[in-house]
Amino acid sequence: MNNQIFFFFYNLAHQSAFFDNLVIFFAVYFPFIVIFLAGIFLLMHHEIFKAESIFQILMQKKKELLLAFLSSFLAYFLAVILKLLFHTSRPFLDLPNVQALFSETGFAFPSGHAAFFGALGVALFLTHKKAGYIFMFFAFIIGFSRVIAGIHFPIDILGGFVLGVIVAYFLKKI
Repeated sequence: MNNQIFFFFYNLAHQSAFFDNLVIFFAVYFPFIVIFLAGIFLLMHHEIFKAESIFQILMQKKKELLLAFLSSFLAYFLAVILKLLFHTSRPFLDLPNVQALFSETGFAFPSGHAAFFGALGVALFLTHKKAGYIFMFFAFIIGFSRVIAGIHFPIDILGGFVLGVIVAYFLKKI
């Protein structure tokens, strides 16, 4: 079933140069924009730029900032460790006739991108519901653009999302 879902999404690639470039944008460059937007949201949401004492506001909101970014980096770090344990290869290496839209090295399961952005979206959801929905949608776009690009199987993305959710949830409880 994993291969069937993979081919459903992967068959969207290599149909038009515009769509392929769009997929590459969402898989490679959009993650940097999402990190920037999360930082700007957390800073602007608390009016840090308008405050007389920026340090005092940062100290008051340090739990939110730590939850958002610590959970993301911890989820990514755990994904790297799990990749070394599972040794799952990427679709363009496993399946004949699959050409990735861009090159990627290393093992595939779980997706580090999905873990990072899944944790970021859930962490923001736990503190700011509306923004969390938007960032979880961003995580979904990033994850499935990597499937369309032929870099990950859907199970890699699902594993990354689950890891990110678990890490963000447990860090919130701590």
